[in-house]
Amino acid sequence: MISVLILYYSSYGHIEEMANAVATGVLEGVGRPIIKRVPELVPQEIAKREQFRLDQSAPLARIEEPANDEAIVLGVPTRFGRLPAQMAAFLDQANALWVSGALVCKVGSAFVCTATQHGGQETTLCWAISNSMHFVMVIVDLSCNDMARIMSEVLGKSVGYHQISDTAFKAQMIGSGAGR
Repeated sequence: MISVLILYYSSYGHIEEMANAVATGVLEGVGRPIIKRVPELVPQEIAKREQFRLDQSAPLARIEEPANDEAIVLGVPTRFGRLPAQMAAFLDQANALWVSGALVCKVGSAFVCTATQHGGQETTLCWAISNSMHFVMVIVDLSCNDMARIMSEVLGKSVGYHQISDTAFKAQMIGSGAGR
């Protein structure tokens, strides 16, 4: 049974919900999911005012933990087409993992969520994948067969793995326009 770290950041709970769905998929396969989140950087008063979900049950990750797992799946909302500062700050502290080669040839993947159809999902995935590639991880994406099926379900989108309606999400999800 492989150990899969699902490492996420979630302001409003969309990514937290998706992380739990990824964990369910891991359990249905042959893995043991470990869900962890990165620390919030937004001051508490602002997070409360903006209605951030502050009662998330996943424990905070420690920077050395990704070395203990065979696979790492990053979950992030998009921030202007890039990683949110919270995930970027966490990964910026991972120099020791990079220098030691602790993540070399481990499986890496990612999922994202945004508030709008053209909210930067693709570029956010590129940022997440780029970080994983710097650690020399093996990137896992949707298969070609899956992509063709999804493209037929979600017409008119620039990439075929968005969630807009009740269809099953794959790698991306669109939240409400207010971020909540």
